Amino acid sequence: MAKDTDSDEHKSTDVYEAKSPSINEKIMEICIQALLNQKDNAKRLLHINHYTTGVILYGSREQIARQGLAKSRNPEQLTVLTWNIDGLDPEDGRERLKSLLLHLGKYRADVVLLQELVSPILMVLKEVMTDYEFLQGSNDGYFTGILLRRCRINLVQNSIVKYPTTEMGRNLLMAEVNLTGHQICFMTSHLESLKANSQERLNQLRRVWKRMREAPDSQTVIFGGDTNLRDWEMKKLGGLPDGITDVWEVLGEPEDCKYTWDTVNNNNKEIPFSARLRFDRVYMRAAREGAQLRPDTMTLDYQMSWHFLATCFCSDQRRLGRLLILSTGHILNLIS
Repeated sequence: MAKDTDSDEHKSTDVYEAKSPSINEKIMEICIQALLNQKDNAKRLLHINHYTTGVILYGSREQIARQGLAKSRNPEQLTVLTWNIDGLDPEDGRERLKSLLLHLGKYRADVVLLQELVSPILMVLKEVMTDYEFLQGSNDGYFTGILLRRCRINLVQNSIVKYPTTEMGRNLLMAEVNLTGHQICFMTSHLESLKANSQERLNQLRRVWKRMREAPDSQTVIFGGDTNLRDWEMKKLGGLPDGITDVWEVLGEPEDCKYTWDTVNNNNKEIPFSARLRFDRVYMRAAREGAQLRPDTMTLDYQMSWHFLATCFCSDQRRLGRLLILSTGHILNLIS
């Protein structure tokens, strides 16, 4: 049960409408997953994962061929995916749901951080991703979500920090977990949107940072989400608090990973203006005791979505292995 903290919950009245798969398609998908769960006792079908089912049911031959088989993963590697899936946009909803399933299957992340999640999409994900535990920031309108792969991640507790003055139903969703004895706190949020709401957005960011700093010394804290931040807002705040790092900055501010919301280089959706902004960010507060994680690499793929930002962390003590952060943004028309 999630713990609600801080202020009263803000109710959102946003409505989402999108095409749903036919009942026959849903039944086929559920049956295939049930057979895999029943017959795959030795986990030998791991690489033919159930997300590929979405491509088989909904995709073309070319898309099926591109899906391929996942490569074997190092068991000491932790993967995290953070993604604003743009669930509020009903345009091409069926195609984008197919793309969501395709890419979740491709990366098969241990932890998935989602923003702009809506109930129809959540329902499908729960039916398909049966090996994940689902945490959600709300039951109304659109909300955030954290998905934990049960065979890898042990949930200790989860909580919701409410933003008392939000006008968009935003909050901070947190999950404290254990991974082979290591304590990690994952956080995600979708900070207040639009340039005019700058002050509220900064107030929310201060609450995120406060929670990160107050985490126990034994925890590594990783925040990934859609911050909607402009660089001038960070200057207004005086930069990052002591002890919290921006992974992109730590890695030397690679130019090819700078703009995660880029209407110049990404044409997945028509926008009547040009904008190049670093909305999606990954913050980290290292554990103050025990094994330490450090950023290793970051990449961005304009072809996958609005923004696909991948960051890799390594443990200095090599006990945890690699922590791979896959950060994505507003998913639009991903499959041509």
